[in-house]
Amino acid sequence: MITANQLRAARALLSIDQRQTAELAGLSVPTIQRMEASDGVIRANVDSLMKLASALENAGIELINPGVPSMAGGRGVRLREHVAKPEPVRQPKASSARALERAR
Repeated sequence: MITANQLRAARALLSIDQRQTAELAGLSVPTIQRMEASDGVIRANVDSLMKLASALENAGIELINPGVPSMAGGRGVRLREHVAKPEPVRQPKASSARALERAR
């Protein structure tokens, strides 16, 4: 589970904006905006949450959940050392997606 505060903190640690976060996770900017507007734990479909968590992890973010060992306890985020800069997930172009839909 990830909270809106953790997502904002992770973006701050990575020095990226919502657009860059969306590109890294292969999600839309409005999806990232909705996630950050959540109160507490982010509520989204499982696929979107998995994409987000994976993208943050690949970017070097460690999500700290309650009960996980940390100096002060509680939720948080931590930037891991020695992590290569991640590449954004490439989404198919709208025209390609439409062509696939028509083919079905």
